[in-house]
Formats: sequence, C-alpha cells, structure tokens
Amino acid sequence: MTSLVLVVVVAVLFAAGFYLLMERSLIRIVVGFTLLGHGANLVLLLAGGAAGAPPLLDATGPRPMADPFPQAMVLTAIVITFGVTAFLLAMAYRSRQLRGGDEVQDDVEDRRICAERHHREPPDATPLEAENPGPEDGA
Repeated sequence: MTSLVLVVVVAVLFAAGFYLLMERSLIRIVVGFTLLGHGANLVLLLAGGAAGAPPLLDATGPRPMADPFPQAMVLTAIVITFGVTAFLLAMAYRSRQLRGGDEVQDDVEDRRICAERHHREPPDATPLEAENPGPEDGA
C-alpha cells in the first residue's frame, strides 16, 4: 500500500514539474525543475525496495540488509539538484535585473525562420516533400 502511495506522489510531482517547466516565468521553471528532482529522488528510493537492516558488516538480524546503493544515489542527486537549482535561481535573478522581468521571450530569429518555412511550403505537401523537391519541381 505504501508503494502505491509513493507511486502516486511521484506521478503528481512529475506532472506538476513538467507543467511548470512549460510556463514562461523563470521562477516557475525553477520550481518545476525542483519538483522533477524530488520526483526522481523518490523513484530512486522506490527502486531500493523495502526497508531492511542497516548495511553493516557482521550485522545479524531478522531482516535482510538494505541496499545502500539507492540511498547513495539519492544523496548524490540531492547535491546535484541543489547546485543546478542555485545556478538557475542566479540566472533568473540576473535576467530579472537586466530585463526587469522573469518572463522568457520568444526568439525573433526562430519566428522568422518558421514564417519563411510556412510561406514556402505548398499547402498539401508534407514537411519532407517541402525540404526535398522532386525533379518535376525544377531541382
């Protein structure tokens, strides 16, 4: 039962994290990244299986020893997530200082290229046909 609850919590964390990553606000993107990190940590802990006895040498007890590898991976992931989150927060802060806001702007060059591509393509052509014209098109 506990595993099912944790699976649902992981699903909610991933869903909320991906939703926030699609937003335009840099702070929401940072929060979404943090939620994804927490969800990944819970997945690693779930992969470790049920709790067991401490992984010590010469330890005897009624329960089998716990696998220490997932716990070590979670500790490593926590440190990496903290470092990347601090970097993203610094970038968001600097962007707010320079632009006066934390909203991600559209790339003007990308919009121009998309508009040119849309203007060039015939309405019934697939994208592959539009990029590679056949011999009847004079190529």
